[in-house]
Amino acid sequence: MKHNVQKPKLAYSIREVCEATSLSRTTVYAHISSGRLKAIRVGGRTIIPSESLLKLISGED
Repeated sequence: MKHNVQKPKLAYSIREVCEATSLSRTTVYAHISSGRLKAIRVGGRTIIPSESLLKLISGED
């Protein structure tokens, strides 16, 4: 019997960040530009590490 255990995500796409936080793409990119949200380019994709998103949401600097 297999158990469907979800592993925590290491990073999120811009679209996933917008869906999870209810922030607009413009706001997410503004946080990236200001340095409040870390973004990493992998190939042609921009991903947001989960730690960075959690810090932004919790209000940490």
